[in-house]
Amino acid sequence: MKLKGAEIVVETLIEQNIKTIFGYPGGTVIDIYDQLYKKSDRINHVLTAHEQGAAHAADGYARATGDIGVVLATSGPGATNLVTGIATAYLDSVPLLAITGNVPNTLIGRDSFQEIDITGITLPITKHNFLVHDVEDLADTIREAIRIAKSGRPGPVLVDIPKDVQGASCEFTYKAPVEKTALKPADDKLVHDAAALIAESNRPYIYFGGGAVRAGAGALISELADKIDAVIGCSMMGLSELPTQLDRFLGMQGMHGHYASSKAMAKADLIIGVGVRFSDRATGDTEKFSKGARKIQIDADFAELGKNVDLELGCACDISDFLRKLIDAVDYKRNPNWMTKIDKLREQEAAQEYQGFLPRDAVMAAAALNDEDTDVVTDVGQHQMWVAQYYDFKKKRTWISSGGLGTMGFGMGAAIGAAYGSKKRTVLFTGDGSFGMNLNELATAVTYNVPVTVVLFNNGVLGMVRQWQTLFYNKTYSNTTLDRKTDFVKLAESFGAKGYKAENLEEFKEAFAEANKAEGPVVIDLTIDKDDLVMPMMKPGGSFDRLILATEEENRHE
Repeated sequence: MKLKGAEIVVETLIEQNIKTIFGYPGGTVIDIYDQLYKKSDRINHVLTAHEQGAAHAADGYARATGDIGVVLATSGPGATNLVTGIATAYLDSVPLLAITGNVPNTLIGRDSFQEIDITGITLPITKHNFLVHDVEDLADTIREAIRIAKSGRPGPVLVDIPKDVQGASCEFTYKAPVEKTALKPADDKLVHDAAALIAESNRPYIYFGGGAVRAGAGALISELADKIDAVIGCSMMGLSELPTQLDRFLGMQGMHGHYASSKAMAKADLIIGVGVRFSDRATGDTEKFSKGARKIQIDADFAELGKNVDLELGCACDISDFLRKLIDAVDYKRNPNWMTKIDKLREQEAAQEYQGFLPRDAVMAAAALNDEDTDVVTDVGQHQMWVAQYYDFKKKRTWISSGGLGTMGFGMGAAIGAAYGSKKRTVLFTGDGSFGMNLNELATAVTYNVPVTVVLFNNGVLGMVRQWQTLFYNKTYSNTTLDRKTDFVKLAESFGAKGYKAENLEEFKEAFAEANKAEGPVVIDLTIDKDDLVMPMMKPGGSFDRLILATEEENRHE
């Protein structure tokens, strides 16, 4: 059948089982929006308040479902407003399809109204991007974009479509949904070599990240750890792949990781990295990082192998395939001295816990009141680390947060997208700094009656930057005291949402319980102390030999 380009765009998305897209209309995509209107019984479009919010919503949808997220925007400022969201997805390896309109082919390069070279702009932050000059190429380009976004190490792909291509016609034939390209199987020799390294180790530590989440490798990691008597830690992106309470799991390690997890990695003689990139926040000074420990790295992306730390062995392959083969290849062993050391580290960590610490208590209370499969979204800052440290995750893919780019303002859009993906109430933890970046998406949540509970940790400051100023800049609080007069309860109500004020744990519990009964969005404004710190902390560029356990002026260091 012969269809116009705009109709081909929508029909191809439907053909590829895309159920929901997020976006904002404009002149160069008006033809696509006309088709979305006509086909609204077959595909759902969510109109956000801003294109950045749409990009984050598509990202949150992808993280919650494991499927691809789709965002649509017009040319010029509409396209550039997607950039932060695309970069966020790129740094966290999230499968995202961004579709933008552009001026007609005849006007490209003439500085036409709302013309921008969005493929050039996004080249460094996409797996691939396309500028479609011919309608004959349109359907297959979208299919290929989806395949690329989902295959290997996932990531965002952008398709830019000039307006005349949307208006041109050609024959369209339906095709089956694309399959992602299969990952390379594990090399048997490398598996054998890894088993030999494990046999020689007495203090093994399995360290996993977002790649393990995408591979669904949690059960295999746990099985391997049981067989070789290893402990397990994760990067921030690995959270929720294993239950927090799993006996061998020490939790997140890194700059603000759990004491026992970070110290155990520093004391290990073998680190097995699974779908994790050993970023600077995880290693600190790489010259001092786990000195003397051999390192194995298993990842879907060859480019990550040995990029940040020296390796004894690296394998780019299907992570799950490698783990299954490795479990069969290793012998059952016990490491009693290692477990004795781990027990001591756990005791030391427990002795450092604050009593009556409201951020921790609120996070733990929310976890207790939530369903096990509730998606938990965060913005970026102190609240993000408190949730990472204290939330009791029990189900996979329930942690949604910006890791690599650290995008303040990510949360509100992502929470909306996650709620669409899970079809359940989603909880967003945010701070007054982060929330101020994209609070306009409250309008979206209210308009569509999206079930999102916003827990706003309100300390009147940019908490994480202030923490650095406290510890490393002699308490010079340059531009981190917000001193804003915003009444967040009234703000929520002005958008049409419910708002609650809480100043202690009991008030928070009451408000959160009420939010769980609500149908649409709810904002809980929780007052916390501006001097609350995220501890422990590794100094930037430091090492785990010297974790900060309290403020510098108290001079309490490990």
